[in-house]
Amino acid sequence: MVRKIWKFRNDKIKPGAVRAAAEKNNIPPIIASVLLNRGIAEQDFADFLSKSKKSIKNPMTMLDMDKAAERIKSAVENKEKIVIYGDYDVDGITSTALLYDFLKSVDADVIYYIPDRKDEGYGINIMAVNKLIKKGMQLLITVDCGITAIGEVEFAKLQGMDVVITDHHTCKERIPTAAVAVVNPKREDDDYGFDGLAGVGVAFKLVMAVAMSMGFKAGEYFERYCDLAAIGTIADVVPLVDENRVIVDRGLRKLASPSRPGLAELFKVAGLDGKRITASSIAFGAAPRMNAAGRLGTARTAVELLLTRDQSRAEEIALELDKENRERQETEQQIYREALELIAGDPNFEKKKVIVLAQEGWHNGVIGIVASRITEMFYRPSILISMSEGSGKGSGRSIPGFNLFEALGTCEDLLTNFGGHAVAAGLGITENNLDEFTKRINKYADSVLDEKDLIPSVKIDAILNENSLNISAAKAIAALEPYGMGNERPVFVIKDAEAVQLSTVGAEGKHLRMTIRKNGVSAGCIGFGLGEYADEIAPGNMVHLAFRFDINHYKGSESLQLQLTDIKKAN
Repeated sequence: MVRKIWKFRNDKIKPGAVRAAAEKNNIPPIIASVLLNRGIAEQDFADFLSKSKKSIKNPMTMLDMDKAAERIKSAVENKEKIVIYGDYDVDGITSTALLYDFLKSVDADVIYYIPDRKDEGYGINIMAVNKLIKKGMQLLITVDCGITAIGEVEFAKLQGMDVVITDHHTCKERIPTAAVAVVNPKREDDDYGFDGLAGVGVAFKLVMAVAMSMGFKAGEYFERYCDLAAIGTIADVVPLVDENRVIVDRGLRKLASPSRPGLAELFKVAGLDGKRITASSIAFGAAPRMNAAGRLGTARTAVELLLTRDQSRAEEIALELDKENRERQETEQQIYREALELIAGDPNFEKKKVIVLAQEGWHNGVIGIVASRITEMFYRPSILISMSEGSGKGSGRSIPGFNLFEALGTCEDLLTNFGGHAVAAGLGITENNLDEFTKRINKYADSVLDEKDLIPSVKIDAILNENSLNISAAKAIAALEPYGMGNERPVFVIKDAEAVQLSTVGAEGKHLRMTIRKNGVSAGCIGFGLGEYADEIAPGNMVHLAFRFDINHYKGSESLQLQLTDIKKAN
């Protein structure tokens, strides 16, 4: 078992302060405790819990948004040929569909283009730009890409095509200044006030800005497209705070009864039909099927799914995406096995803080998912590279404390390209630079990571007593949803509980089922992936538990269940 460090978010908040905040704001103490421990000021409690639209900022306050809106308005009014240039992941797919649907609704002459992941790779490429120019395109609008495309934008400008960049990826020192507008809340010179928007969030704000410039009410377009914005925001794992929290909350409400035939059919094949739609069900049910289009096939199929009003076509595409998702899972499992074999065969593996694996023929549409699994298993940054004829395309995932984008920047001279975020990034590299790249990035990791950084931690929101182990508490914390990065499901601790019953469940006893009791109060527990603890804990042992609240629904009845995150034996 990998032992975890328990880190309390804030152990300085006194019980009296929690009680006072709960009474003043008329909320349960467990909610007040979580909010205070997460650093949310009392004056912000109401907005946080209500998910108020007051958090939605005026899109025109984002740098260059006015220029982008005016150029697009002009193109629409003058019937110029517009192309939306997107990305092949869910963020890019939803961005493309959202902006395309809006522009069609205002009678624009618009098409969309998404590069092929395998043949073209991520972002703008000159061949595609040239092809679009020959088709007569006069304005190119990027969504979820373009912030590093300096040469490509200059090429487009020389050929007479205007470019509007909308992106949310980390900016390098230079940005494409040849563009008419560069809209990205991560620009250093932008004081918009929130840089955590997904690509679809930026596209969403662009739509509202263009609507405002045309004299329409931005709020109407917020309601029309918040479902697509929510899906892309959840799938791209950006922080679910500030504007993102409101976008996802409103979007999930709309997705409870999806108005788009494609989404209704997608929910059916994902087993979500008739169920409560949450951020988790989107992240693990709907999004992987949409992603499968861009990973194994063409992302245009997923865009069509979101745009079609034909029920039979929607059903056909949803079934196709479900099939591609199963094929993706098989490919992923094969690459994962091969990655583990490479790790097992590396005698120096334990000395490396960054895992770099490369192999000929790995599907570059899947390696990012496998990198996530490798990082989760070994708790180290990992980069998987698909090699083909001497060149490679890589995808990496990271851990807290290691900014992957910055790390790649220290190796820029060894890479043909790179881009992304602190926790996820992509790169290009030639085969003869692989060894030096592995050495260089590990040397950088040695300078920023200590051994303790390579031990996973559990963030604890509060210590509870047995009086909080009830359905009411489990239901109360639902007010904190939607959950995601930056607003994770709360983890609580109960100390000195007696293990009453233990058993393992699942294949090879992978999971742990347990009943605990403290001062006459009992609760059932399930620990996914914690089956090995059954060899260490016996009935009668005293334990400390880190857990999340869960509610079991069975034949119309409800029961409390503690979903275990970690266990420690009490001394």
